[in-house]
Amino acid sequence: MLSYTFQKGERLKSRKVIGALFKEGKSFGQYPLRLVYMPVRERRSEFPAQFTVSVPKKKFPKAVTRNRIRRQVREAWRLNKHRLYRVLEEEEGQIVLLVIYVALEELPYPEIERAMRQMIGRLAKKR
Repeated sequence: MLSYTFQKGERLKSRKVIGALFKEGKSFGQYPLRLVYMPVRERRSEFPAQFTVSVPKKKFPKAVTRNRIRRQVREAWRLNKHRLYRVLEEEEGQIVLLVIYVALEELPYPEIERAMRQMIGRLAKKR
């Protein structure tokens, strides 16, 4: 059965790993999002992927707007991650992901979800 939850262990919080993602991670974009990812050598958690979102303060000075965008991106991930999890569990691999919101304005949720679906599909094919 598919699990549409987003548990604490799935959240990427380590500053060290996030820094490594910016330095060594591979990336590609699907407007309005940019995905930075990196395979993990040793398993960090029981989940096949750890995920975090970044919304730049420079483009969105109001915290209310940043938080709303962050919630929408997390929701799109939560509903579509099972496609990537299936591939990662077959390979017994683990990956860390960072999604950066690159649009200059707040966009409707369906556009964010469409971009997330396309990025997850593209990443699953690369694996």
